[in-house]
Amino acid sequence: MACRGSFVCFMAALLFLQTVVSSDKPNIVLLFADDLGYGDLGCYGHPTSHSPNLDQMAQEGMRFTQFYSASPVCSPSRAALLTGRYQTRSGIWPGVFGSESIGGLPLNESTIAEGLKEIGYATAMVGKWHLGVGANNTYLPTNQGFDHYLGIPYSHDMCPCFICFYPNQTCFDHCRTTNAPCPLFNDDQIVQQPADLTTLTQRYTDAAVAYIEKNAASKTPFFLYMAYQHTHHPQFASQKYRNSTTRGTMGDSLLEMDDSVGQIMAALKQGGVDENTFVFFTADNGPSLARQVRGGNQGLLKCGKGTTYEGGQREPALARMPGKIAPGQISMEISGTVDILPTVYAMTGAKVPTDRIIDGVDMSNILFETQGKANRTHYFYYPFSPDPKVGLFAIRSAQYKAHFYTKGGLAGKPFRDEDCWGSTPLKEHKPAVLYDLLVDPSEAYPIKSGSAEYKDAMAELQKVADEFQSHAEFGESQMHRGSDIKVSPCCTPGCKPFPSCCRCNKLPYRAGTSPTW
Repeated sequence: MACRGSFVCFMAALLFLQTVVSSDKPNIVLLFADDLGYGDLGCYGHPTSHSPNLDQMAQEGMRFTQFYSASPVCSPSRAALLTGRYQTRSGIWPGVFGSESIGGLPLNESTIAEGLKEIGYATAMVGKWHLGVGANNTYLPTNQGFDHYLGIPYSHDMCPCFICFYPNQTCFDHCRTTNAPCPLFNDDQIVQQPADLTTLTQRYTDAAVAYIEKNAASKTPFFLYMAYQHTHHPQFASQKYRNSTTRGTMGDSLLEMDDSVGQIMAALKQGGVDENTFVFFTADNGPSLARQVRGGNQGLLKCGKGTTYEGGQREPALARMPGKIAPGQISMEISGTVDILPTVYAMTGAKVPTDRIIDGVDMSNILFETQGKANRTHYFYYPFSPDPKVGLFAIRSAQYKAHFYTKGGLAGKPFRDEDCWGSTPLKEHKPAVLYDLLVDPSEAYPIKSGSAEYKDAMAELQKVADEFQSHAEFGESQMHRGSDIKVSPCCTPGCKPFPSCCRCNKLPYRAGTSPTW
């Protein structure tokens, strides 16, 4: 039928153009694990881990060997991931948010979700938020650019935990027994408290799959941020995955997460959007060595969670986009979580904020070019609890890494390396301790301070560190705002005895189905 009337023709052309543009925009799926070590996946060399879907993702895309989280602990690493800025700039220091924290990620920060939403993307988050809840749910994802949210908004050990394995097996590690039970939010409403850990991962996965199916069918470009509770302690697993591996609770937890990744990848293929979807997998920080065999594995790296040694912040990372990222690649370029935002924006046409410092750089060269080079040669390390009076703990430039300060992490005395123990105090190094990470990734053999190599490398490192520190910011600390038990999420406000009385099950859907978004 011929188009009649200029206005009708114009509107038809505009609708067609919008459809073409939206279908051409790449979908973005960001998969984020919790407390996963550099040596935990099969494709990174663990001899008894079973992670077939993540291993397949590595075969079909790119595996990074020098990819960094911005922090060795949860909240600050997540802030940096979503904003492209070191966490200190956003005020996410020192430490992490708890269930009673008053503060959160400031609403004037700009997240990946907000940038993508501005150019027509649907946005959703599933899983662990850990960037604050606050009074009246002020800081939840639905106030930070996400259309929808399903998840526990902090670590599940920040609540009483009794049942971790189907049907009623107790948890192996301690949790905070005096806090409110863990709430499961659907958007800004609590639908289950305490959250059932034995069905949680499948609920997360069902929501993610349904979200992919809906947007694939409507040809709406989408951003899915899937932040797993796995493999943070206490590990948990459903009936299908309990005692399913030879690696104990850590292996069971990892396999359940891996299966979820497999279901998400299958949904992309079934929805016909696989080749137009950029999928990136990494983790928030290194393994919790305090949990010993249940705490993950750092591989050949030194120490783990809570430290600025390599085991605390160097993470497994995988990228996949069929037809765009060549299969079977291994990148040894320096990159990190702060680079995700500018990379995604470059791919989608979203605008990088110009009214603030963005620390990340576009990784497109690495991803889409054969043996592509990074747009960065430096990376900066802030500790678990940054202090403006101290500043940076360490810096990497090319292969060299200098430690100006070190401090123990979360490991206990059974661990072989005293540098990693929680009891190891802050130490300033004058002169700085220098390593060549290309030949000594385990940080075992410091370069002699009197050598020509040391002097040449430190001259460049000190110059870069001084320049960075000259424009480093410490935003108003959100952690210093304190805590108040009254802001604890509770589905039955006013109940007694508070907060243990916060209990409900308002799930509008049963396990095996998904929320209506």
